[in-house]
Amino acid sequence: MEIWIEKHRPKRVEDIAGQQEATRILRGFISSGEMPHLIFAGPPGVGKTTAAICLAMEMIGENWRDHFLELNASNDRGISIIREDIKDFARTQSITEGKFKIIFLDEADELTPEAQAALRRTMEVYFKNVRFIFSCNYSTGIIPPLQSRAVLIRFKKIEDSDMKKALKGVSEKENLKLSDDIMDAIAENAEGDLRKGINLLQSLSYVEKPTVRDVYEIAGNVEEKDIIPLLSNARHGNFEEASRIGMSLLIDSGYSALDIIKGMHSLMVREQKQD
Repeated sequence: MEIWIEKHRPKRVEDIAGQQEATRILRGFISSGEMPHLIFAGPPGVGKTTAAICLAMEMIGENWRDHFLELNASNDRGISIIREDIKDFARTQSITEGKFKIIFLDEADELTPEAQAALRRTMEVYFKNVRFIFSCNYSTGIIPPLQSRAVLIRFKKIEDSDMKKALKGVSEKENLKLSDDIMDAIAENAEGDLRKGINLLQSLSYVEKPTVRDVYEIAGNVEEKDIIPLLSNARHGNFEEASRIGMSLLIDSGYSALDIIKGMHSLMVREQKQD
């Protein structure tokens, strides 16, 4: 069984969903054949890793795998990752003339300040050979000396329209036919995280005659129609009935209090947008 998020990962920067501003900047680097060190900042599942891989494929060419090192900084947060993996890769020149290598540090904000400080010198010494791409949720987790040596590119949550467009593209490739209501439910439960959306889509592909409720069940969220009576009674001061509905969701349906609160919050946000 193939994992769809890998199977359908874009191979070109311009095919990345929902990041028009970020991809516009990256296309400029590809056109020029040159790039600085980069910081990709944004929430999970919005295309940061995909952008780094696409950039390597288009900047370096067919031998990109030999010139691209991907490390997850949360696995080894200390200075040893700099002294061993990164320096060993950085000190050897690219075998492709005129090309540089790319080191992609995912979750770079998890590196200790000491490890980040050690990177500063490595970036300066091996600049002719290597470009760094730091990926993080928040750029504030990257120390100022590294921020000043890199260009910050922000990635945002995927809008529902871009999410559904990407999901429909995957569905068509997999010959999976789902109703618009189900697609809307997937987009809502994905919460701007396309990776989560595609995982939900793949999970639904194994369900016979999937429904909107199946989407919420797989995502572990409370369906809107179960939240509406709770919120409505609370708004009208019928707290005893609201409490009864809430307890039923907790005990009979097995949802956590946090699940219920998140469901109420999502419903209120959606109502506010419609107004």
